[in-house]
Amino acid sequence: MKRIVALFVGLSFALLASAQAPSNYYNSANGLTGNQLKSALHNIIKGHTSISYSNILNAFWSTDNKGNGIVWDMYSDRPGGTPPYTYYLGQDNCGNYDSEGDCYNREHSWPQSWFNEQTTPRTDLHHIFPTDGYVNGRRSNHAYGEVRSASWTSQNGSKLGTCKTTGFSGTVFEPIDEYKGDLARAIMYMSVRYYSEDGSWGNSDMTTKSEIKPWAIQMLLRWNEQDPVSQKEIDRNNAIYNDYQHNRNPFIDHPEYARMIWDPNWNTVEETPEAIYLFPHPIARGQLLHLSGNTQQFDAVAICDLCGRTIYKATGNAVGDFSITIPSDIRRGCYIVKLMHKGNVVKYEKLLVK
Repeated sequence: MKRIVALFVGLSFALLASAQAPSNYYNSANGLTGNQLKSALHNIIKGHTSISYSNILNAFWSTDNKGNGIVWDMYSDRPGGTPPYTYYLGQDNCGNYDSEGDCYNREHSWPQSWFNEQTTPRTDLHHIFPTDGYVNGRRSNHAYGEVRSASWTSQNGSKLGTCKTTGFSGTVFEPIDEYKGDLARAIMYMSVRYYSEDGSWGNSDMTTKSEIKPWAIQMLLRWNEQDPVSQKEIDRNNAIYNDYQHNRNPFIDHPEYARMIWDPNWNTVEETPEAIYLFPHPIARGQLLHLSGNTQQFDAVAICDLCGRTIYKATGNAVGDFSITIPSDIRRGCYIVKLMHKGNVVKYEKLLVK
């Protein structure tokens, strides 16, 4: 007989990125999913302390300082490489520009036209970032998306062009992979923060008032998982909470909330009752993973990301112990291990790759 179980990956995400929310900050959201969770999180983070529009530039000193006053610009940065140009806080900000590399300004990742330039979201730091003014202008108020054919590409590889994501074929702006998760979590924050406070908001290719359209939320859920929370985001979230707005982005503290709201059945799977043990767990990339227990029930193992895509698959004759080597180039994060027999999944396990 099969039983229904839940794969609780919240702990796994917490191991990857431990932000510094007060211990009881999310208590009222415990055990909730779907719109109930969305409403609970909204009540936790609403009513934040607003700052002035001009003070956003001052806040960047603590929220987006790469070190030594260098602006952390996600539209020009090349993680692990040399950015094409560098800006300094308080020196290179401006409102006028002629080309890329001229100056930086304030980018509303949720464009102002989408919320009719209302005062509170207009100064909400959780979705406002310093970016190159020219690139910001090229992004304009286009939705984020994945580009099929680029009409323009920035110096760090961000693109503007036609969308290839299922459900939308218009013009979109695609940031580089290393910052897709950052921007996905900013967009999801806005949807929750202004949930039920969006009466005068407009619509966009990506949104209906504060609701994210189905084609976009499926993409953002992938971005949230493919680009895990970084130390940059943790530090930024803490700075905004401690020094400015006194509210937090829940999706930085708990990335698993995204699926729990917009795909509440995501972590429910069928599995057989026999115990299978994975060790070591968590495991490092390139390390040998052992599976023990009733391994004679399966003849193949697949490691999948949280969207269900197979990252690695191994087959063999399971006799007492089944071992596979975790690929050395796999991303750190939470994965699902599918134990298979003759092409059918007989059991699921969660796996954290550190």
